[in-house]
Amino acid sequence: MPVITVDGPKLTKEQKEKLVKAFAESASEIMGIPVQAMVTIIRECEPENVGAGNILACNIKRMK
Repeated sequence: MPVITVDGPKLTKEQKEKLVKAFAESASEIMGIPVQAMVTIIRECEPENVGAGNILACNIKRMK
């Protein structure tokens, strides 16, 4: 049973559904394993709990 783990920002339920579907289907196709065998874990992280280099993510300006 492959496990896909995603660490990222807070997401809506709809975003999580799309993410799980996309990752599971893609991994299933690439690995040749049934999509039902895939497990996806989403861990939401607040920007003030994440650092990039020596800067907190909440202090990094978003690129648009």
